[in-house]
Amino acid sequence: MRLEPLRRKDIPRCVEIEKILFPGDSPWSAYAFHAELDGGGYYLVARPDESDEVIGYAGLAVVGRRGDYEASIHTIGVDPAYQRKGIGTTLLKALLDRADQLAAPVFLEVRTDNDAAITLYERHGFERVGLRKRYYQPSGADAYTMARPRAQVRDEVAG
Repeated sequence: MRLEPLRRKDIPRCVEIEKILFPGDSPWSAYAFHAELDGGGYYLVARPDESDEVIGYAGLAVVGRRGDYEASIHTIGVDPAYQRKGIGTTLLKALLDRADQLAAPVFLEVRTDNDAAITLYERHGFERVGLRKRYYQPSGADAYTMARPRAQVRDEVAG
């Protein structure tokens, strides 16, 4: 598997995966993906080594200015046929690496009933910091707000 920047021609496939993953809520539209790219979001797709098919995607938004950035994971999705193969973890790590380069804390929302995602996020340093009632629409599902502190910048001292 390889990760590459999301291209506009990948957006229809991302929308297709969104509809599969989030049928009871408002899956992202093509417009939403275009707006994220237009806004300078950091978006990646996962592809199998042997093809250009999009099997997963993830996006990170960064706000603030140098020395005071904040990052927010806006989406991570993996085609159900490719789940449980480490693709979501690989995408998450790539987003966190980008946030760490900027020394930015990272925030996200996740459905309170999405145990697999919550476990994944907790394994990567996220903690639950809030609850958003009826966050997902139209289902009305609640979401946890989770946060991961900024990476500590360490100066290596030669010994």
